[in-house]
Amino acid sequence: MVRSFGGRTLDPTRTLYARVSATSLTLIVVLTLSVTLTLTQPASAFVAPCWRPPVVGEIVDHYRAPNCPYCAGNRGIEVATGGAVPVRAVEAGMVTFSGKVAGTVYVVVEHANGWKVTYGRLGSSEVDRDQRVARGALVGTSSGHFYFGVRVNGEYRNPELFLGKLTGRPRLIPIDGTVRRVAPTPTWICRT
Repeated sequence: MVRSFGGRTLDPTRTLYARVSATSLTLIVVLTLSVTLTLTQPASAFVAPCWRPPVVGEIVDHYRAPNCPYCAGNRGIEVATGGAVPVRAVEAGMVTFSGKVAGTVYVVVEHANGWKVTYGRLGSSEVDRDQRVARGALVGTSSGHFYFGVRVNGEYRNPELFLGKLTGRPRLIPIDGTVRRVAPTPTWICRT
């Protein structure tokens, strides 16, 4: 049935088809954009952990992303520990590797979110493969230098971004004999 409005002829089947097509197209565009935006969110869109460092020491070699999978770079950080010090797990997880690679002791722990953390250049390992470790559990001891690396979805990330620093407010201490106030509790601060 063809209708005429103000000199224009309208075919209801074509009008309905056009409305359905336009609605379908709009739905497809909206879904495509929402999936694309979800998959391409910047790295800052996820909440990064704030871990206590696994060892006490000074970072002597920072993370340097390689240009290609086999190119030179430092896929973690190197920490000078000054001797055999305890190495603690930064987060709970499952040990997926504990052993030697080219004569150097390494431990890899996979966290619940799939992230893999590597503790390397150890003097000794205190854990075995398939063992569960808790946050703060002893993983091993350092050998004077310590390697720490993080992989997210198989890609190396800068571990310094996830390591916190213990900070507190500075305060004055009375020297005239008055009673000292209790110091504020220090907190762990991470880079953003």
